[in-house]
Amino acid sequence: MDKFELVADEANDKALVILQSLLCVLREKNLLTRADIENLCAKVQASVAQNAADAMPCCGAGALAAAAEMGKIGEYIGRRYGGKHRRS
Repeated sequence: MDKFELVADEANDKALVILQSLLCVLREKNLLTRADIENLCAKVQASVAQNAADAMPCCGAGALAAAAEMGKIGEYIGRRYGGKHRRS
């Protein structure tokens, strides 16, 4: 792993911590519902599906990692703060 990859990994880690913290604060303040988080997860999953259908996907691994991370965030916030699920 070269120096550039280490710097990129550190920046990604910082961005992820900020994103997770922001989502939790918004949920605590009731500005973001559990249904909103589920909608966000669905949008990320749709992005992954669209990327997989592209003839030359450029960020397939990144999109899959983002979808997995968003799923973890959604599960955590759901367990921690509860709330109503999205109505189908």
